[in-house]
Amino acid sequence: MTEASRAGDLPKDHKGIEGDVRRSLDYTDVESGEMDLAKIEKVYKKLDRRIIPAFWLLYFICSAIRSNVGLAQTMNETEKHDLAQVLNLTPKQISTGLALFYVCYVIFDFPSNLVMSRLSPHLWMSRIVIGTGLVGACMAAMKAAWSLYLLRLLLGIVIAGMWPGMAFYLTLFYPPSRTGKRIGQYFTAAQVSAAVVGLVSAGFQLMDGAGGLVGFQWMFLLYGLIGVILGFVLLWWLPDRPLAPGEVRTRTGWQKWIPQTPPALTGEDAEIHYRDLTRVYHHRPWTLKDLWNVLLDWRLWPLTLMYFGVVGVGIGTQNYGTVIIQGINPKLTSVQLSLLFAPIWIMDLLAILLVTPLSDRFHHHRPLFFTIPCLIQITGLLMTTFAGSGGPSWSRYGGLLLVGFGLGPTVPITMTWTTEIFQPRHGEVGVAAASALVSGLGNLGSILTTYALYTGWPADSVVGPRQYRMSNLVMIGILGVSILSAGTMAVLLKVVGDGKGKGKGTPGSESGGSADGEFVDGAARRELQERGLGRLWIFRK
Repeated sequence: MTEASRAGDLPKDHKGIEGDVRRSLDYTDVESGEMDLAKIEKVYKKLDRRIIPAFWLLYFICSAIRSNVGLAQTMNETEKHDLAQVLNLTPKQISTGLALFYVCYVIFDFPSNLVMSRLSPHLWMSRIVIGTGLVGACMAAMKAAWSLYLLRLLLGIVIAGMWPGMAFYLTLFYPPSRTGKRIGQYFTAAQVSAAVVGLVSAGFQLMDGAGGLVGFQWMFLLYGLIGVILGFVLLWWLPDRPLAPGEVRTRTGWQKWIPQTPPALTGEDAEIHYRDLTRVYHHRPWTLKDLWNVLLDWRLWPLTLMYFGVVGVGIGTQNYGTVIIQGINPKLTSVQLSLLFAPIWIMDLLAILLVTPLSDRFHHHRPLFFTIPCLIQITGLLMTTFAGSGGPSWSRYGGLLLVGFGLGPTVPITMTWTTEIFQPRHGEVGVAAASALVSGLGNLGSILTTYALYTGWPADSVVGPRQYRMSNLVMIGILGVSILSAGTMAVLLKVVGDGKGKGKGTPGSESGGSADGEFVDGAARRELQERGLGRLWIFRK
């Protein structure tokens, strides 16, 4: 690619291109940028069909590879073929292996996203999936604690940047006010993955001993191989950065050997998208000064603390859900634990599908849509900790289902709010850097819940009806931090203001435009008001 094509700059005759686009479209009001909303909706739905299923599949596989260590702890336990007994691991060593993944994830999330913003986004996403599959397959060959540590470190390195990279990728095709629902849609892959992996693990346990491999080794191997295959398929499917109508992508050097995917939109659809989301076609390459301005933005830190709490509880539930259920009823078999684990993530999925579309339609109220699910999680954890008469209690399991329901929308809403705040202030580098920092630093909560909780507290190791009480209370505490941070952010944005347009010299310091405010697109104008429920089919007259 030429530098102009790689960076997304328009060619020298982009004013002529813009004029051609204006003349070729039927606008209600060309100067105001108002177009037929039905045509706009059609364009974004076409993008959905191209991007969202691919993202769903890659996130499903990567989530399965990332989290299946948690299931391996209880698979074929009665045959002494679970992870701990096969590798001669202590609970603390397992916790260390789980936490090492997040150490690398935190360190490499930020640079990975910055690299993605410079290179071909679809190439970088494919690289992440292929690398994750390779490392995941190698986990079938683990023999001792050191190999668990090494492979979890490598997994954290290769998968870093996936989650914030997906959020960044979406902002190349959608305005931030429309990304919450889309993030939620592919985020359901993690929930389906947790449920399906839990159910399928029962089948892998039946394969125990086949070909000289125990059940969890078959699970690691097959998911890893599927990941590698999917990564290569994505090279041909995911669209690259959009180009303005009439602009041609030039490929030079090693780029000639990379598969060139068809453009996401062509013809009138491409022209409509260009006029509605002009900001993504007029960005300039970011500099270190631009990056420094993002790092100094105080809005990073409330968002990070929001993410810290909810992702910590989510990963803690994902890694230790079966352990918590076993603490509720120690008589359950490993297969029963796997089957009871799945409904937690079905509840999570339902909440995502219900709440994230509403949060987009009422995007000025993101803090409210974040806080209510957090309160539901707290209620669920209190039930899991204190409900029942002291013995095995289904009400305590019901608390876990509430935790799952509350978890669902919180992570997508945090990432969406991050892109909404940072794209108008800092442009593309703001989205890339802020989403990576919020995701990376927020995952320190994952380190807390995987390393310190459920295995690190002596009081939690005592078998009984109140096992894991202290760990559950800590998770309630970090959710309180998330709620407080969301409220603080909402108040400060009202009192101090969101600061749009104040970032002189940064790419995209005008809402929906460039630093000099020359490009203000149709989507930016519509984002000034909430869509509400009016265009939902059930409310149409």
